[in-house]
Amino acid sequence: MLPIEEFSIIVDKTPLVSIDLLVSYQNRYLLGKRSNAPAQGFWFVPGGRIFKNEKIDDALGRIAKKEIGIDLKEQETDFLGIYEHFYNNSFCSSEITTHYVVAAYHIIKEIDIKSLPNNEHESYKQFEVNEILNNEYVHQYTKNYFRSYHR
Repeated sequence: MLPIEEFSIIVDKTPLVSIDLLVSYQNRYLLGKRSNAPAQGFWFVPGGRIFKNEKIDDALGRIAKKEIGIDLKEQETDFLGIYEHFYNNSFCSSEITTHYVVAAYHIIKEIDIKSLPNNEHESYKQFEVNEILNNEYVHQYTKNYFRSYHR
């Protein structure tokens, strides 16, 4: 991992490439309430950035393990498309904007919410699509996934 000072320069000057996971089970989707900027305080899908020299499939597996505690196999995912997220702040500074290029994937999997990590989300909840689209505390970028895709 890069020191925060170096990573801040990267965030300030380049887009970050990341993966977001739309995790569903019985027509309910897992969202976490973000404890870090950007999108702090909003409900958001789990996800994370891809590291330099990391293959997408490897990143997908690492992020699924870290964010939702599952060992993921490629055939368990459905690629939804590429999205862009623009924020007026970043996790390292309110002065630095963040630009993400996001590969979104759908996963159908039962998740034990009580076992999920709380380092980036203070709590978790499962929502129906209608709840996601109508809840003012669900972030707009999460809502965008469900406007273009949902199962």
